[in-house]
Amino acid sequence: MAAKDDTKKVSSKAKSSPSTTKVTKPVKMTAFVKKQHQRLLDLRDNLLDAMHQVTRDTLKNAPMGSEASGGEHSGDAGSDTYDRDFALQILSKETDALHEVAAAIERVEKGVYGVCEMSGDKIPNERLEALPFARYTVECQSQWEQENGVSRGRASTASYPNFRL
Repeated sequence: MAAKDDTKKVSSKAKSSPSTTKVTKPVKMTAFVKKQHQRLLDLRDNLLDAMHQVTRDTLKNAPMGSEASGGEHSGDAGSDTYDRDFALQILSKETDALHEVAAAIERVEKGVYGVCEMSGDKIPNERLEALPFARYTVECQSQWEQENGVSRGRASTASYPNFRL
């Protein structure tokens, strides 16, 4: 009877886990994962600093009141509007990147960093070195992009001042 109980526990556990997950136990906190965790923390800090700087500069240069009032030339108002829109686009991209980095930090803390969210396979260290917040293997990333018709490239490394590939 004890054997039947063990079988039930295993089968109910198998049903509750996603069918795509191959890695069932947490990833060990190896020296590589520790190094990547620190890189992610540094990247997060750099993103927050960059976002703060853009916000501060945008607010500092924002005109008071209506853009075309107070004798300001409409061309100047248009330039100011363009600059603010550009700053907001940068902030939006940085916010997306920050979410990706925060999710990667969370994966490290949960012990699933470096595990593909689609296939459950291990993401190669070379890919994690190049893109420390990678969620998928290259193959699954390609499949995801084909299925969704877009590039997942939410976070561009060009926007990280101290990020080295």
